[in-house]
Amino acid sequence: MSTTADLPVAGAAEEAKATAPGRSAARRRTGRGERSRAASVLIHGVLLVASFIAAFPVLWIAWVSFGPDKTDFLHPAGIAGKFSFENYTKVLTDTNFLQWFLNSMIVALGTCVLGVFIAASSGYAVSRMRFPGHRQLMWTFLVTQMFPVAILMVPLYNILAALDLLDTYWALILVYCTTAVPYCAWLLKGYFDTIPQEIDEAGRVDGLSPFGTFYRLVLPLARPGLAVAAFYTFLTAWGEVAYASVFMLGDDKYTLAVGLTTFISEHDNQWDLMAATSVLIALPASAFFYVVQRHLVTGLTAGAAKS
Repeated sequence: MSTTADLPVAGAAEEAKATAPGRSAARRRTGRGERSRAASVLIHGVLLVASFIAAFPVLWIAWVSFGPDKTDFLHPAGIAGKFSFENYTKVLTDTNFLQWFLNSMIVALGTCVLGVFIAASSGYAVSRMRFPGHRQLMWTFLVTQMFPVAILMVPLYNILAALDLLDTYWALILVYCTTAVPYCAWLLKGYFDTIPQEIDEAGRVDGLSPFGTFYRLVLPLARPGLAVAAFYTFLTAWGEVAYASVFMLGDDKYTLAVGLTTFISEHDNQWDLMAATSVLIALPASAFFYVVQRHLVTGLTAGAAKS
């Protein structure tokens, strides 16, 4: 026989049964681990704002580059009425841009090839071999990154002068490698750690030398890590200006970054030509990124996981 005390309990149970389908339906709509619609809208809104903030300076420089007057950057809205490619024509025909481009390409590709080779060799050696000082070698790489450019400028200048390398491509290639190799060695060491050592053992069974195993078996598997290292070394050399402005003494050896500074003088700044040159400088870097971009995420995440 039921009592009045049982009525609230029964009412609560019926109410729970009534609301249970609604809760399960909401759970089915969102799913475990899935974001709600409001959260998705908020995240995409934040990403859109962040993307606009990141892209706005690039788009602004590109827009200003189409203004024929050097003061158009003060009134960018007026460029629409006098849109012109005149700045690009001046840069390509009236300056040494093509020579600057050739110099930058030689230095950047040279740094990329030599830097990746050194970083891959050292990273593989530390990952696979246990020789005296192998741990100290990697920490030494990190220590070299602690010194700012201003401190290294004078000793590097003296070393290059003693070796008769000033005003040569090799001067910048070697200096840029000292900057790029430490990071790339750590990155590739972490990536080589993810490759099973049984592959090395199989290569030795087949009669390959250690270098043959490294070149023919391991390097093809480390392609994503090599792509990240190549991209980093290329950018290190492509946009650097401090070392290039000190170690390259002649106008015919200027890189693009140094050539860009020639548009600035004590009494005049040619902002229109600088904007056009900046766009032209960014195109090869963007093209290089497009070539290696499908390997970048894999290489970065794998290298970071094991470093």
